Amino acid sequence: MGIIIKPIVTEKLTDQGEKLNRYGFIVDRKANKLQIKAAVEQMYNVSVADVNTVNYHGKKKSRFTKAGLLRGRANHFKKAYITLAGEDKIDFYSNI
Repeated sequence: MGIIIKPIVTEKLTDQGEKLNRYGFIVDRKANKLQIKAAVEQMYNVSVADVNTVNYHGKKKSRFTKAGLLRGRANHFKKAYITLAGEDKIDFYSNI
């Protein structure tokens, strides 16, 4: 499995992509900023100016069913916010 798992396509990040040249990705939890920067540059052929990361802890979930109380937890994950240098752009919709 690679470092980049999937891009984050939300209304907020789409707006930041247009205005601030910033994009978001779900990445491997063990990857550091230098590895994330190299992976984005290789995958999208752009130059990365800045990388910010955020670790999310999985929340505990529970629900009531006929079988009783079911408990579980959502997965932990890591987000990376990438700011591109210059006039580079990433088009997530080009392969559709």
